[in-house]
Amino acid sequence: MTSFMKIEQHAFPLKVPFNITGYTFTTTDAVQVTLHKDGQVGRGEAIGIYYNDETAESMVAQLEAVAAEITSETTPENMQKLLPSGGARNALDCALWDLRCKLAGRTIWDLLDIKPKQLTTVATLGIESPEVMAQGAKAFSQYPHLKIKLSGDDPIARLEAIRAARPEATLIIDVNQGWSFKELQEYTPACKKLGVTMIEQPLPRGGDHELEGYKSSVRLGADESCIDLSEYRVAAARYDVINIKLDKCGGLTEGLELVKCAQRDGKGLMVGNMTGTSLSMAPAYVIGQYCEFVDIDGPILLKDDVENGLEYKSGGLVGKPTRALWG
Repeated sequence: MTSFMKIEQHAFPLKVPFNITGYTFTTTDAVQVTLHKDGQVGRGEAIGIYYNDETAESMVAQLEAVAAEITSETTPENMQKLLPSGGARNALDCALWDLRCKLAGRTIWDLLDIKPKQLTTVATLGIESPEVMAQGAKAFSQYPHLKIKLSGDDPIARLEAIRAARPEATLIIDVNQGWSFKELQEYTPACKKLGVTMIEQPLPRGGDHELEGYKSSVRLGADESCIDLSEYRVAAARYDVINIKLDKCGGLTEGLELVKCAQRDGKGLMVGNMTGTSLSMAPAYVIGQYCEFVDIDGPILLKDDVENGLEYKSGGLVGKPTRALWG
């Protein structure tokens, strides 16, 4: 019995440029891993973490460096020390989970003893003028939950425009490290008044020590400030919600461990994405079973998705992955 790994790069153009604090994205560059064993195939995908300087090329190089060590005996558990947390390990880890399901003839839900529920995802609005963001909010009228990208450039005017356009919507905002502590204190009362449910990553990674002991009237979420398990303890002392992204923590295996830690400590949970295809969202769907906030809208931002992609339905509902996709 043999097992071998195929590594591929694929570029998926976005429908329109997507703006966040300090970055504009036009294409999602994915690395896909395919594992073959006993006539079965397991697949995983990673986008990587741009703020850690991960690229498709760097992830491919990481995977190629350990390819000789990936054998028929490799499992998600014994693979963890081969690669650091990040996109490369995520793609391999998720491919191993998919292969495990296929070889066992069982679903991921069977293996993890989960009774899956259908998830409701946010739809994400990139930073544009208040008028354009309001139009975008209306265009996403079928999505009851919106995630709003903001920076330090007149964020409340943008929020007010969106709230006027969608008075019924649940709003969370994502600042992507774009505010100072002073700005957070300044903007939070208006956010609360406008019904914002959560403020994600307001302060810079490594520059958020002022949040220890700070009581915000709107819950705060850690994204860039909690990459993996090694950073959980510090993040949990500063934030109310932990955003688990498989590209950050290095796959479903560590993602599930982060879930356990957050549940133990009474922290809220969010599952996020790096704008990948449905192959990236499928294992994130597993983490989403434990989350109050679900952000798996990557495929709706792309011009084209992979075959057998997730079904995005009215009301923001997302159908669970089919076995033809993953798991």
